[in-house]
Amino acid sequence: MKKYNKYEKKEKKENVFTWFIWETIFIFAIATATIVLYDMYINIDVKPYQTYTAEKVAEEVVIDPETNETSEMLENVSKSVVGISKITTNDTGIFSINSEKMLSLGSGIIVSEDGYILTNEHVSGAKYSKCYISIEGDSKEYQGTVMWSDSDIDLSIVKIERLGLTPIKLGDSESIKIGNIVYAIGNPIGLEFERTVTSGIISAVNRTIKLKEDENYSYMEDLIQTDATINSGNSGGPLINSSGQVIGINTVKIEEAEGIGFSIPINIVKPIIEKIKKDDNFTEASLGIYAYDKEVIQYLDEDLEFNSGIYVVSVKKDTETYKKGILKGDIITMIDDVEINKVTDLRKYIYTKNVGDIVRLTITRNRKTFGVEVKLR
Repeated sequence: MKKYNKYEKKEKKENVFTWFIWETIFIFAIATATIVLYDMYINIDVKPYQTYTAEKVAEEVVIDPETNETSEMLENVSKSVVGISKITTNDTGIFSINSEKMLSLGSGIIVSEDGYILTNEHVSGAKYSKCYISIEGDSKEYQGTVMWSDSDIDLSIVKIERLGLTPIKLGDSESIKIGNIVYAIGNPIGLEFERTVTSGIISAVNRTIKLKEDENYSYMEDLIQTDATINSGNSGGPLINSSGQVIGINTVKIEEAEGIGFSIPINIVKPIIEKIKKDDNFTEASLGIYAYDKEVIQYLDEDLEFNSGIYVVSVKKDTETYKKGILKGDIITMIDDVEINKVTDLRKYIYTKNVGDIVRLTITRNRKTFGVEVKLR
């Protein structure tokens, strides 16, 4: 039998005592936790079982007023968006290789109750061209005649024989800001998807893009850039702000990248819309010059610099502008009392004038400034 000395007995007693202390602490902790959990349980507010009917669920659904208002706005605006298909096309325009050319599909917006429709020239064709118009809620297809068009800005106005249309509201493209929410409406890939709505923001303003067809280049200036999806067939449709007002006409997208589309500012064409609605006709006055602003000149001549005005590229010889001595290389800084820094500034002002009106041009040449009065032809 093994014998324990006095030291071994003492160590054994100490171990038993230590175990007893830890066991007591553990039991106390368990008891304390049990009391706390029980107190929490009896104070839980348990709601009685409820039965939800469809009517009850509908009552408790919270509708975001802003989202609801936006949906209603877009539905109303869509009534003023039309589908356009061409009878014939020619390949003289800068967009002739686009798919909507091949499909003969595009969009437009109603700008008057009595049948005037705004769209792109590459959608409708040039002046006096014929096209077909489809209107929401109307099974009939209407033949339209192009009353006015301008290939330089790719806009046109078409007339159909139809009364009681719902015109779209025109906004102010000068007041837009980068980051503003916008919506594009149109027929993206055909009439089976007519009046499709996409959303985005204004990504940039006053954009200039260089377009190439065959070996020829052309430029579009003062464009609105947006990341709202614009597809083939959206051309001619509206870019609208959050109030449902048109701020631009969708015209082209960059095929090599996603989320880069462009619209023509609505303010450019407002004077024409007002005149053609009033007189049922529009005869465009002209200075007889071709000019670019400083955003385009950088593509043509990197060494040419000017801070304000537009650069005259050519002058037609059969115009009074030519007879008054306006030359290639002159910079037009003002017309009457209106400051000119973009070609669209000049266009908007000339659109308010009539053939035979006299305007005063302020010209800078070789760092000297002078004025010339010119009769519009």
